[in-house]
Amino acid sequence: MRIKKFSVACSSSTTDPLLVKAARGDPVSRPLAWMMHQAGRYMAVYRKLAEKHPSFRERYETTDLIVEISLQPWETFRPDGVIIFSDILTPLPAFGVPFNIEEVRGPVIHSPMHSEDCLKALHPIDLEKLHFVGESLKILRQEVGDHAAVLGFVGAPWTIATYIVEGGTTRTYTNIKSMCHTSPN
Repeated sequence: MRIKKFSVACSSSTTDPLLVKAARGDPVSRPLAWMMHQAGRYMAVYRKLAEKHPSFRERYETTDLIVEISLQPWETFRPDGVIIFSDILTPLPAFGVPFNIEEVRGPVIHSPMHSEDCLKALHPIDLEKLHFVGESLKILRQEVGDHAAVLGFVGAPWTIATYIVEGGTTRTYTNIKSMCHTSPN
């Protein structure tokens, strides 16, 4: 078997955001600053917006709200990175897993998938159902220009699988562990 070699070319630009330069390994003029907390949930402006739009899913599935919330900490503190306001479970409905986010319990999947047959009911991801993510990233990129990197995120496959199988947050992972041992496919 012949292994094909490849390389990734990264063009360096003086207009790249500082965080992008540092991630690439380029020298930077100062230490980076960015906020791990994606939204300034501690900020009065965010809490006021959340009162007006009480549904967490509405806030992270509506382009205008995503952009507004994502920019709140950036407009106040000007960190080197702006992280999109989102949730790790954002893609679930796009491949056939409905869920709710309850105030106290967090994400809840009312029909968890406890068998391989249930998992076969999932369909390939419908990216159109996630249009708000791409739209928000484009707007954020325009808004911050080369002053900050725009960061996105999503749950890793294992994290998403645990929610789908367990039905929500868990400390024991009983169902997913059992499924891994009894139905590894």
